[in-house]
Amino acid sequence: MKIDRLIGILSILLQKEMTTAPELAEHFEVSRRTINRDVEALCKAGIPICTTQGAGGGISIMSGYRMDRTLLTSRDMQMILAGLRSLDSVSGSGYYGQLMEKIQAGSSELISGKDSILIDLSSWYKASLAPKIATIQDAIENRHFLKFHYYAPSGEGERTIEPFYVVFKWSSWYVYGWCLNRKDFRLFKLNRMDRVSETDQKFTCRSVPLPDLSAEKVFPGGISVKVLFAPDVKWRLVEEFGPSCFTEADDGRLLFATDYTNEDNLITWLLTFGDKAEVLEPKEARRKIAQMMQKVAKIYEEDIGL
Repeated sequence: MKIDRLIGILSILLQKEMTTAPELAEHFEVSRRTINRDVEALCKAGIPICTTQGAGGGISIMSGYRMDRTLLTSRDMQMILAGLRSLDSVSGSGYYGQLMEKIQAGSSELISGKDSILIDLSSWYKASLAPKIATIQDAIENRHFLKFHYYAPSGEGERTIEPFYVVFKWSSWYVYGWCLNRKDFRLFKLNRMDRVSETDQKFTCRSVPLPDLSAEKVFPGGISVKVLFAPDVKWRLVEEFGPSCFTEADDGRLLFATDYTNEDNLITWLLTFGDKAEVLEPKEARRKIAQMMQKVAKIYEEDIGL
C-alpha cells in the first residue's frame, strides 16, 4: 500500500543523512518514477525534503527537522515508554531514564499517565546484572574482547569472546559471541559469569549471523519423558508447559509426556516435586532418582530414627 511505503520512506530518511531514489526504488521494489511521486507526496504533507543533484547528492530531510508527534498515537507512546522502562530496569547508567524524560517532556499530550505495562527484566540480580550488561555493551560498541570466569555444567574456567549481542531469552540474560576456546558462536548465561571485564584489545568484526534462539536449536529434544504427577501440582505444569501438557489418568493423577533435552536437568527438575512425581520413562532416569533417594535417606537417617 502507498501509505505503508510513504511511512517506510520517511523512516529511512529520519535514520539516514542521505539516500537516493534508485536505493529507495530497489528497497521497496517499485520504479524510480514511483519514488519521485512518493517524495512529492511527502513534501505536500509538510515534510521538508531536499534533493541535490550530482556526485554525492540524493534525498534527505532538512537539517534540524523534528518529526510531527502526531505520527505517534498515545498507545504508541505508551509502548515505547514500556520498552524503555524495561531496559532501564537492567541499566547500569541513567541513559534510559534520561531518554524517557526527553520523550515525556516533548509528548505530554500523548501520555495519559496511566501505565498499563510494567516490565522488570532484572529479576533478583539487578545489583550484579546491571554492571555486567553495561560492561558487555561497552565491549560490543568498542569491538573489544570480553574476558570472564565461567561456571558451566561441564566445569569452570576462563573464557575470552568477541561479543556481539546481549540477549534476553527463557527468562534469563545471555551474551552471544565468538568463543576463542571453542572457535564457534556461543551463548553464555550472565548469571554464570564472574569477573567480567572489557579488554583493551580490539577484534576485527566478522560476519555475524543472528543467533538462532529457537528452542529446537538451543535445546534439542531426544529424551522421551513420561511422568505421573499428583493433581495438586497441576498449577506448576500449567505454568511451565501450558494446560495441554498432560492428560488425566484413571487414578486421577496427571500423565505428563514430552521430549527433554538433558537427563541431568530432567532429574533435577523432577526432584523439585518430591513425592508428587513418579517417573515412568526413561527407565534410566527412574533408576537414578531411586539411587539418589537412597543416598539422601542415608544422610538424614539419624534424624528420623532409622
